[in-house]
Amino acid sequence: MNPSRPVTLDDVARRAGVSRSAASRVINNAPHVSKAKRDAVLRAVHDLGYVPNASARALATNQVGAVVLALSAEDPQVFADPFFAEVIVGVTSVLEETDLELMVMLATSARGQTRLEQLLRTRQADGVMLMSMHGDDPIARLAEQSDVPVVFGGRPVNFEPRYYVDADNRGGARLATEHLVAIGRRRIATITGRMDEGAGTARYKGYQEALAVAGLDAGRVVHGDFTEDGGGRAMAELLARHPDLDAVFVASDQMAIGALRVLKDAGKSVPGDVAVVGFNDIATARHTAPPLTTISQPIQSLGREMARMLLTLTSGDTPSPLILPTRLVQRASTTSTITARSA
Repeated sequence: MNPSRPVTLDDVARRAGVSRSAASRVINNAPHVSKAKRDAVLRAVHDLGYVPNASARALATNQVGAVVLALSAEDPQVFADPFFAEVIVGVTSVLEETDLELMVMLATSARGQTRLEQLLRTRQADGVMLMSMHGDDPIARLAEQSDVPVVFGGRPVNFEPRYYVDADNRGGARLATEHLVAIGRRRIATITGRMDEGAGTARYKGYQEALAVAGLDAGRVVHGDFTEDGGGRAMAELLARHPDLDAVFVASDQMAIGALRVLKDAGKSVPGDVAVVGFNDIATARHTAPPLTTISQPIQSLGREMARMLLTLTSGDTPSPLILPTRLVQRASTTSTITARSA
């Protein structure tokens, strides 16, 4: 073989002693290839230093070679919230084992939604992961009807998609509120997330359920937006409307950080005057003052499982929806000595 000539698929097939089509199936990770042939082809690829031509492979397999993670969120929120960064880390940890590229798309603006709609209609990606869909977002319905494999990260408010990965938001919120009841708090408020997102409504329902069981008032409520500034504004409103509150369940750690700042400015001690529990267990929760008791969800696992589910779909198999567990992580923003347990 001429060392100046690029290695071809035919070279790999000859070295492996298989047909060109068999070599192509192995390189494209197609099913129905014997282990012996697969091993022989992979050895030949390694020995010859073969690098597949992405364009040719896309034409042969009718694949684009890229998947999309579409977020219905404003730019500052995406890049300021560690939650989304952790999700992306999880997604890329799975995709780096494949030849697929990841494209991140913001689908909040009209232009962003139009781009995503065109992508779905024209199959400009091999698969799409959707997160933070709001209310009756038409993209969510369009995605369900598209021929492009689609996996939802979290469930939309108004319908349950066929394929999704979610956390036990309702059970986690219930656990957070039960914890506040167990440490003796009786005037328990909440700062909800966005109520046009599935996570926001589910966490609010969990709070309501726990207080209903305890026979306590669930009327100390202000709706937030999952941002630090929004949490601060909501906490200020809660203190103005319910100055006697002795605990607050905050539907995200980002909002809880804002709430802690406002409580400090108002002269309220945490947890002496007001116990605080957040949700997500982002890294910052360990370094707030005081460190934040929170509900931990496996954020990177959420990203990993979304990517794995999407790869299952693109291979032609049918996965089942997945709900990941949540658990209580107790720190100094509450006073109980109860041991953390699974939701």
